[in-house]
Amino acid sequence: MYIPTPTNHDHLLHENLELNLKQLHEELGYSPDLISRHFQAALANGRIVQGATVYMDGLSSSSMMLQFLFAGNHENDPSTTSAELLDYYQERVIPEGSVHKLASFDELYDMLLTGNSILLLDGCNYALAVGTKELKARSVEEPNVQSVVRGPREGFTEVLGWNTAMIRRKINSRHLWFETLKLGSVTQTKVAIIYIDNLVSESVLELVRERLRKINIDGILESNYIEEQIQDKIYTPFPTIFNSERPDVVAAGLLEGRVAIMVDGTPFALLVPALFTQFFQSSEDYYERADFSTLIRLLRFFSFILATITPSFYIAITTFHQEMLPTTLLYNLAAQREGVPFPAFVEALIMEITFEILREASVRMPKTIGQSISIVGTLVVGQAAVEAGLVSAAMVIVVSITAISNFVLPAFNLGIAARIIRFLLMILAASFGLYGVFIGVIAIIFHLCSLTSFGVSYMAPLAPFNLTDQKDTLFRVPFPSMITRPKSLNPKRLVRQKKP
Repeated sequence: MYIPTPTNHDHLLHENLELNLKQLHEELGYSPDLISRHFQAALANGRIVQGATVYMDGLSSSSMMLQFLFAGNHENDPSTTSAELLDYYQERVIPEGSVHKLASFDELYDMLLTGNSILLLDGCNYALAVGTKELKARSVEEPNVQSVVRGPREGFTEVLGWNTAMIRRKINSRHLWFETLKLGSVTQTKVAIIYIDNLVSESVLELVRERLRKINIDGILESNYIEEQIQDKIYTPFPTIFNSERPDVVAAGLLEGRVAIMVDGTPFALLVPALFTQFFQSSEDYYERADFSTLIRLLRFFSFILATITPSFYIAITTFHQEMLPTTLLYNLAAQREGVPFPAFVEALIMEITFEILREASVRMPKTIGQSISIVGTLVVGQAAVEAGLVSAAMVIVVSITAISNFVLPAFNLGIAARIIRFLLMILAASFGLYGVFIGVIAIIFHLCSLTSFGVSYMAPLAPFNLTDQKDTLFRVPFPSMITRPKSLNPKRLVRQKKP
């Protein structure tokens, strides 16, 4: 008979059932969702043993536990002590696979608060934890943020077990390994490290483990709690860790040699290392023809440039470099701005801030009216501002193009980076004209080249340049030509398929 030996002897379970129940209720603050049910069991020598089942209401299925205890055949029970009876329950009565013996209150709380039911017997100083989890969670649905026209329609949920199962279904390989740990001294949130053992770089994997082990926080409620603590550089507007709510995107990253980090309670998984060009790629790029995917990808890069520098270029040209405009266009802009009381920078700032307010309002408002408010509000406010003489019609066009270009980007966090940079470049344009814009762009490029993601250059394979990896960077070549995995990730196996 095996009895687990806990390391902390101050929290051992008592042999007395009532003492165990009393301490359990006291340490959980007599919480009303802690349910305990008493029962009696007869031993082979005729002695009656008092027992109790304990579970958390809403996390466990109490009927399942009671069915195990009272629906089994106890006629051949040879037990003469409480310990023997508990072993008999584990081996012969309870058909559930996930049954664990517990010898301490620390182990008991861990199992109880994760949805397991606890079986206690009087006269026995250990208990049984039975897997009777009753998950009440959102079902698998189509992702709301990263939607596609062609491709899988399933997205992650808030249940870690379901998410790992979706990954396992995508990659049916014995080399797909999972490591689990608990983070958060209070929340004890389950976190899974997922990788393909014969592909992932050992240096990257060890770096992930090391940074996760260093996290010391009381609670993990979403994956961003982890993201901000394990990223290479904190003070940068650019995301250096990729996140996705799509199982196919995470599976594709694992097949390239990346490491996925999944957190219980959130549908967003993290992928590392992350490259700058990765944020311009969509899963739909690989579900359409290569020529069409390449065109769309180039359009995203162009949209990022528009979303970043369009207002600053307009401010610089209309303020300092009017000679660069055709005469007719210059006269038209001058006529439009004749009644505008503000300089171009203030005009652009008013419109940009107004649009940001409308965008945030549309996100926070109910879905039934949020979209209509965003569209109607933008049109009404823009037209009213032009008629009132606060801004020019050209400025409304510039801000509209900028905003629409921002929505083309498939990664939401990269769009936020573009919005931050846009305001900085507007200040430089208002101060130094195009010289300031060019200096700002050069500084941004230098900053991008200085970033790393888990030891990998953020701008790879553009800087440092790698010709082989260009097959899936700015362009996407057809699948027969994508022979190798990205060299930047240093995978154990570089070749992914044989040459046709």
